Amino acid sequence: MKKILIIEDDPAVSDYLKTFFEDNGYTAVAAATAQSGYDLAKQELPDLITLDIELPDEWGPRFYRKLAGDKNLKNTPVIVISGLSGNKYAVTKAVASLSKPFDRDELLKIVKETIG
Repeated sequence: MKKILIIEDDPAVSDYLKTFFEDNGYTAVAAATAQSGYDLAKQELPDLITLDIELPDEWGPRFYRKLAGDKNLKNTPVIVISGLSGNKYAVTKAVASLSKPFDRDELLKIVKETIG
């Protein structure tokens, strides 16, 4: 089963995404900070990461650079989900950037196209 790591500091959004992914046949784990997300990514080696741009301890693009520098994680696809306007420019190598509130069908389509 494909695993998705959700890095999101808003518990409501995080819970929603976790349930949404699990209901669609994925395993989902969540982290509320960039640091715990990075630790979890190294431990779980997810197939995909959803990343909020504004995290309490780190700016999303900086977190992404850290991820890209890790040989075991650098090829992990990332979908940016953010309330920040202009977020599609924040992480240029992200497979997609969605704005909150996002369209769940669009998100699921992107996930399926990216990891099956």
